[in-house]
Amino acid sequence: MAALAGNGTALPERPVSPASQLDADVLWRIFDAQATSRHLDAVARELQAAGRGFYTIGSSGHESNALVAEALRPSDPALLHYRSGAFYLARAAQVEGTTPVRDVLQGLMCATGEPIAGGRHKVFGNAALSVIPQTSTIASHLPRAVGLALSLHRARRLGAADRQPGVSPAGSHAGSPNSSPGTSPAVSPAEWPADALVVCSFGDASVNHSTAAGAINAAINTAFRGLPVPVLFVCEDNGYGISVPTPDGWIEAAYGNRPNLRYLEADGADVAATMQAASDAAAHVRNTRQPAFLHLRTVRFGGHAGSDAEISYRTPSQVAADYARDPILGTARLLAERGVPGDELVRRYRDRRAVVDTTLAGLGEVRTLASAAEVMAPQAPRTPERVAARAVELAGLPIGTSGTGEYGSGAGSTAHEAGQPERTLAEAINATLASALEQERKVILFGEDVGRKGGVYGVTRGLQRRFGAARVFDTLLDEQSILGLGLGAGLAGLLPVPEIQYLAYLHNAEDQLRGEAASLSFFSQAQYRNPMVVRIAGLAYQKGFGGHFHNDNAVGVLRDIPGVVVACPARADDAAGMLRTCLAAADVDGTVSAFLEPIALYHTRDLHDDGDGAWLARDTGAHVPVGRARVHGDGTDLTIVTFGNGVPMSLRVASRLEQQGVAARVVDLRWLAPLPVEDIVREAQASGRVVVADETRHSGGVGEGVVTALVEAGFSGPVTRVASYDSFVPLGRAAHHVLLGEDDIEAAANELARKAGKLRD
Repeated sequence: MAALAGNGTALPERPVSPASQLDADVLWRIFDAQATSRHLDAVARELQAAGRGFYTIGSSGHESNALVAEALRPSDPALLHYRSGAFYLARAAQVEGTTPVRDVLQGLMCATGEPIAGGRHKVFGNAALSVIPQTSTIASHLPRAVGLALSLHRARRLGAADRQPGVSPAGSHAGSPNSSPGTSPAVSPAEWPADALVVCSFGDASVNHSTAAGAINAAINTAFRGLPVPVLFVCEDNGYGISVPTPDGWIEAAYGNRPNLRYLEADGADVAATMQAASDAAAHVRNTRQPAFLHLRTVRFGGHAGSDAEISYRTPSQVAADYARDPILGTARLLAERGVPGDELVRRYRDRRAVVDTTLAGLGEVRTLASAAEVMAPQAPRTPERVAARAVELAGLPIGTSGTGEYGSGAGSTAHEAGQPERTLAEAINATLASALEQERKVILFGEDVGRKGGVYGVTRGLQRRFGAARVFDTLLDEQSILGLGLGAGLAGLLPVPEIQYLAYLHNAEDQLRGEAASLSFFSQAQYRNPMVVRIAGLAYQKGFGGHFHNDNAVGVLRDIPGVVVACPARADDAAGMLRTCLAAADVDGTVSAFLEPIALYHTRDLHDDGDGAWLARDTGAHVPVGRARVHGDGTDLTIVTFGNGVPMSLRVASRLEQQGVAARVVDLRWLAPLPVEDIVREAQASGRVVVADETRHSGGVGEGVVTALVEAGFSGPVTRVASYDSFVPLGRAAHHVLLGEDDIEAAANELARKAGKLRD
């Protein structure tokens, strides 16, 4: 088929006729997609053997998924399994101007000219085809797929669908360096039609993972509540998870009789039955806006990947038996029944190989990524000036107002501050969220208990009543689904602010940040993004409550995710400015932020003495640039670098040191990733002596990064670090034995001061 070589014509935006009306044209389209996919698998192994290719997980035996593509529209968002090659090729045949063979070949060779990942990974993705790139390991993309399905209607209802970040009004995607001239997506994410459905494909082994189970459960639960969730799950069941067989009948037993989930099945070798099942599934999802599960039985040829010696766990007779169920033969049989001679089928099959070979020869020696800077360019795009301007808007200040200086600077900031009451940390977060909801209709808040209750600690209290349940709402008790909803909502054009109730609860879902949220811009060259601000209540020091699930100081898992911003405000004014910055960065740059809120400081009012109100603060309306610290004091004897709960503790220590003649300054990092290295080094040099007060654990804690930054900058003064122990946080008073305490900070500061002759013994 000509479209597979890149010069096809667009087909109507409708499902093909059901199986009973399969004609020769449809069958030829299917055959071409299947045969080309098979040839690409063979070439992948040839390229690897020649040292030119780097990926050999193929789609051979799974080519019946081309029929699923035929049953759908190119405007239906697709999140594909790594064996969905024929689906990709069949969909490409529906859109004029696409070059799928060239694209897949470049992906195999990690070529920078590959239009979606640009040489960073071999993925199926193309904005023109509404194929959102996924690495699809262990079904990690299913929560996002469900989140997108849930968000399509909500985004349209809120008027946010025409404001998808990264998409220009013309439909061409911002940040796409390899887009062909004159080529733009047939349907951009901003234009997904009202009856679009989301399709996601995955393997039979992955369906057992908690990610898949949770995502499918979330879809069913949502449908049970009567809400639209138009998602089509396609389980491509080849019977194996690498070498481990899936029990016969397991998929049907697990998903064949679930409430609010239409279950259909077909043998991929039976083209007519597969077309009928795929068409029925698509019609059900599109018309009812409810989920369906298509169980597509397939085979797997060539083992799991090029390195998999399948004969070590399968007998020759088992392998041979599968060839009778080759989906390409199934399509060929139907064509033969319609009078197509066998030699014409063979010629057509060989012609598809010739197309692949000709395309490969035309590529020649491809260019690959040549530097770290080039590799990382789309990982976390940053436009600080635009973010600053957007933050001003989210503060409700007039456009053109400064609002970008430090607290209290700039006329606009002062005017804003004058009308603001002094607030606690929790009150400031609530007020800032309210302002964002008021200024930007696409902002949505969700999580466990955030709606009617207003959160466990009252941080979102009153917001649902004020802005409605479409924008502030409760979710299932499942962190994977909460983050998946955020990922999908961002794709739909919304600005999601999910809440994870406690930091400890993030750990069962953190791959949704690491493997999905942080990687989407990287694998799509910023053509697709998932703007998101994840609010996380965390850290320790809660009084009268605790245990390691409510007092968790494990921040390392967030800090090592490439591109993710980690914010940790300690004061009300910082919280307001930093939250606006995170929201603005999400909106403008597609940034994923983890907004870590110290629970113990939520309602703190006093600093030094009961009733002094010294920890309350007014929102100045100022913008807080990502990666900039805040400095309290100007002492030249000692610098204390800290964050979170360590800030008020360090300020109290500094006050006591001052009474002994030691002038200390306290640096509040505010941003844990990226660290404010420039500020750390400058403030360290101002005194020549540094105490790092780190409430996270000694091993893997934030302080390690601070000390490393000082060493790498050539700071030669004395540095000491005090941190919490490498321990879980126990219940009750025992917590004080393992957590960083004020006395630890003071002892370290006194020791440095004594060695410098600033403090007498």
